[in-house]
Amino acid sequence: MYNHGKNMSHQLDNQTAITEFLLLGFGDLQLLFLLFLAIYIMTFAGNLLVIVLITVNRHLHTPIYFFIGNLSFLETFYSSTLLPRMLASFLTGDRTISVSGCIAQFYFFGCLAGVECFLLSVMSYDRYSAICNPLHYTMIMNNKVSLILVSGSWLGSFVLNTIIIFFMSKLTFCRSNEIDHFFCDFDPLIELSCSDTHLITLVDFSFAAVSAFPPFLLTLASYVCIITTILMIPSQTGRQKTFSTCSSHLLVVTLFFGTLILVYIVPSSHSRADAKKFISLFYTILTPLVNPLIYSFRNKEVNVALRKLTSSFLYLFKRNETLLLVR
Repeated sequence: MYNHGKNMSHQLDNQTAITEFLLLGFGDLQLLFLLFLAIYIMTFAGNLLVIVLITVNRHLHTPIYFFIGNLSFLETFYSSTLLPRMLASFLTGDRTISVSGCIAQFYFFGCLAGVECFLLSVMSYDRYSAICNPLHYTMIMNNKVSLILVSGSWLGSFVLNTIIIFFMSKLTFCRSNEIDHFFCDFDPLIELSCSDTHLITLVDFSFAAVSAFPPFLLTLASYVCIITTILMIPSQTGRQKTFSTCSSHLLVVTLFFGTLILVYIVPSSHSRADAKKFISLFYTILTPLVNPLIYSFRNKEVNVALRKLTSSFLYLFKRNETLLLVR
């Protein structure tokens, strides 16, 4: 009885010993600091510009641009949950993060990743409605429906991830404090826990399947219908123009959902840990960077709005310069 109590006491000591984790990331390669800094600046600036353009231009106050604006708003926070912490660790060499900070990072990243899954599927359904049912588009996708779909995407993802975090907050960590990843993700955290993780693993797998598979299948079905409709367009020029836009969207969506499913749905193992770490770069770092380019700046209406905004700034700058010279 005495030995059992002593063992339990020793176990509790181990459980409470870990107060911070060490994110191994990609090592101490200083060149990565400049690369990730450039990516973060371009991601933040690109998405912020999209938000400004959609907000100030009345012609862009339509359902699809409402979705794109939400996506850009999401991406600014999505990348900010990971990249600033990575940049700080490259700059200072300090790769430690507190247990509570690590769980908080996982929570906000998981919430925003889930919202993106839902938003991308909503956007694909919007394009399906516009291309395959153009006569009924205004009835299918009006402002009220758009607001409900976006609100549901945000609320649904945050509710699902709050449940996961509730279970994760009950875990204790008594093993190694080294996380072989560049951010706090589910699998690395579970591997370091000395609690029973069967229930939270089942819950996470179920929620990941709900957040990834149905939106992916809806997106895939939408684009199958879109491509089928495009192939029925008699004009070759019309087919090429519509298909070029949709193919870009489909490529980004496939990369995002494909890599997300590989990491979170496919069973993990130590031999795949490094591969999954690099695969994670696609949906964590690259997707927020290219989304503004694919969904916005390749669009004629957005380019027109950008030229108008640039002209307005140049006009104001020249006017102020002239006033200063006169004074």
